[in-house]
Amino acid sequence: MPDPTSAANPEPPRPQRRNEIRQQNETLILQAAEKVFAEAGFGGATMQLIADVAGLPKANLHYYFATKEDLYRQVVQNIFEIWLHAAETMDNAPGPVEGIGAYIEAKMEISRRHPDGSKVWASEVMHGAPVIQDYLETTLRDWTEGRIAIIHRWIAAGQMAPVDPRHLLYTLWATTQHYADFGHQIETLNGGAPLDEAQWREATASVKSLILRGIGAI
Repeated sequence: MPDPTSAANPEPPRPQRRNEIRQQNETLILQAAEKVFAEAGFGGATMQLIADVAGLPKANLHYYFATKEDLYRQVVQNIFEIWLHAAETMDNAPGPVEGIGAYIEAKMEISRRHPDGSKVWASEVMHGAPVIQDYLETTLRDWTEGRIAIIHRWIAAGQMAPVDPRHLLYTLWATTQHYADFGHQIETLNGGAPLDEAQWREATASVKSLILRGIGAI
C-alpha cells in the first residue's frame, strides 16, 4: 500500500534537482540584476528591486549573493567573460582578416544579445570604475597586452598597416559596443524600431569592411 504520510511529507529535492533549481534561480537573478543595473546604475539599484524583477523573494538574492556589490561584480564579470571568449578568435587566426573579422562578428552579436551587460560595463567605467578598478588593472590589462602582441605579429608579417594596437582595440570596442550602449539612439534613427536580422547583418558587414580596409588588411 502507498505510504499515507508520503503526500504530507514529500521527499526532499534530490541533489540533481537542487542543482537545477539553484542554476535557474541564479540565472533569473543575474538577468534581473543586469537589467536593473543597466537602467538604474549601481547606486540606484536595490536588492529589493532586483528581487521584484526576478520574481523571487529578497531572501533568495542574499542566499546566492551576500551583498549588492557581490551581485554587481558577478554581472560585470559575466559580460567580460563573454567578451574574452569572443576574443579567442584572434589567438590562433592566421591573420587580421580572419582574427579581427571574427572578433567583430562576435562582438556585434554580443551587443545584440547582451545590451544591458554592455551598458553596465560602460556606466561603471564612465564613473571611474569604483567597484571594478582592480579588475581593470589585472584581467583587462593582461588581456589587452596579449591582443597587442598578436596585432604586432601581424604588422611585422606585413599583413596589416603599422597602426597602434591599443587605438585599434579602443576603436573595435567603441564601434561594436555602440550598438548596445546607444541602442535607443540607433532605434530612434531607425524609425523607432530595433534593427532587424537583415540590418544587423548589414551593420556587421559594414563595420568589418570599415575596420579591415582602414588597417590595410583587405
